[in-house]
Amino acid sequence: MNTPTPALVTQSSAQRLPRLALWLLCAAYLLPGLFGRDPWKHADIAAFGQMLGIARGWTSWFHPSVAGVPVDGGGLLPYWLGASFIHLLPWLDPAFAARLPFALLLGAILLLTWYSTYHLARTDAAQPLPLAFGGEASSVDYARAIADGGLLALIACLGLLQLGHETTPELMQLGGATLYLYALTAAVPRPLSARIAVLAALPLLAGSGSPSMAMLYAAAGVLISRLRGSDAGLRALAPWILASAALAALTGWATSTWAWRVHDHPALLPILRSLIWFPWPAWPLAVWTLWRWRGHLLQTHIATPLGIALIAILSCLGMNGSDRALLLSLPGLSVLAAFALPTLKRSVSSAIDWFAVFFFTACAIGIWVVYSAVQTGVPAKTAANVAKLAAPGFRSEFSWPVLLVAAAATLAWFAVVRWRTSRNRKALWKSLVLPASGVSLCWLLLMTLWLPLLDHGRSYRSQVERLGRHVPRGECVLAPDANAGLLTALEYFAQLRVYGGPLARSPRCNYLVLNVPGRGQSPQVPGWVAFARERQRGGASDQVVIYRRTRED
Repeated sequence: MNTPTPALVTQSSAQRLPRLALWLLCAAYLLPGLFGRDPWKHADIAAFGQMLGIARGWTSWFHPSVAGVPVDGGGLLPYWLGASFIHLLPWLDPAFAARLPFALLLGAILLLTWYSTYHLARTDAAQPLPLAFGGEASSVDYARAIADGGLLALIACLGLLQLGHETTPELMQLGGATLYLYALTAAVPRPLSARIAVLAALPLLAGSGSPSMAMLYAAAGVLISRLRGSDAGLRALAPWILASAALAALTGWATSTWAWRVHDHPALLPILRSLIWFPWPAWPLAVWTLWRWRGHLLQTHIATPLGIALIAILSCLGMNGSDRALLLSLPGLSVLAAFALPTLKRSVSSAIDWFAVFFFTACAIGIWVVYSAVQTGVPAKTAANVAKLAAPGFRSEFSWPVLLVAAAATLAWFAVVRWRTSRNRKALWKSLVLPASGVSLCWLLLMTLWLPLLDHGRSYRSQVERLGRHVPRGECVLAPDANAGLLTALEYFAQLRVYGGPLARSPRCNYLVLNVPGRGQSPQVPGWVAFARERQRGGASDQVVIYRRTRED
């Protein structure tokens, strides 16, 4: 006997989010950070270095490296993607060209999450109970409203904010995981699309550095198809899942991405910290869903996203709280969070709203205060703190378009707050509007008002340009033990010929660059003399010391 569904939804509550508002929200989330900035430390610029090297022919497509040093940063597919766009769009800045396909990928992740939630909400077990006197929501309208909630939950997740806007293999892994989730949810209504998606999803995961995750997802998919034996579409998808798993295994072998990354002694505090803030606010709502729908845990709309999310969470636990492993749990948790919306009590919904209002309004005010301090020097104490922390040579620039866009976004936030706090708002997705809008607002303000300051501090450009005053362009420079980010910056910003391998096996060059932490003294290197040093920021930040050859070998 089937357990009655806990959802009671009227037709008036199943209204969908206005499409113009939804598109504007997605644009405010996707576009900021795409333009007008350099690759940032550390993973962002390291991945870009390999993409640039492949596109320019400096390194092999199958064994990418930076300045002759192999970088263990994931599978080959993400680097091929970025390199292809750099090669196909030579008139664009290489950093922007490499970032463009990853922005499109993030948009596809949002879209796939919406459709995954929609297909699950259309299943019979997910439908709300019929009302005694009629007026219950129609199946399609209910599914659209739930899908809007799933999309809002994903946008609201704090952990997706930075990692989702980087050009790193982890974003492609997230794309593969979300595509796999979509394949499982579309097995019944869209069998052909589901088969194509599942054949692409697991090799995509393996080729971007996670063949083990692909195997675990395949096992979960087969298990779900067995548990849901009454769903002919899922049963028919099982052989395709196994075929995709075989392709993923071959892809992992061909790209040399099989590796053991589990830690024997995980640190509990970092793990707990990541589990609390990274998937917020999706995880509390997902837990509420599991409780309210506890009689339906084996139904497709609960078991499918739960299986996808649990695999990623367990991988995070095994990898010492890695947020990049936890990233793959966000689509599943967001889908689960959406099914909490029809069952939320008014007090819980109000608590979410007021927390979002105070938290994101305070964040927005803080961003504006710092912007005012940078531009006008008021408040003076804030301006002094910014000047102390800012990188050497930073000069603020005023821009009317930037100010107008930020002001418009802030006014839109207050309009959303006013709408949400007014009466007679019954839409299912109402509880996630403020968290998603607040995240988008703060990201847009950071990527407009703070972008020059952040770019100056998180990019290597200013430091490397100062180094360029001491080393002519085109010179050969040795940089042993330098990280991939610094090696990329020396090649890209300073246009130097860089070798990052061991000094004993290095080619003959006239300059040597060493990265010295904090206030450390310049190490003595036989045959070389230090003649310049530059810091990334003021104070005790890391410094780069430049040496000149003093004798013949």
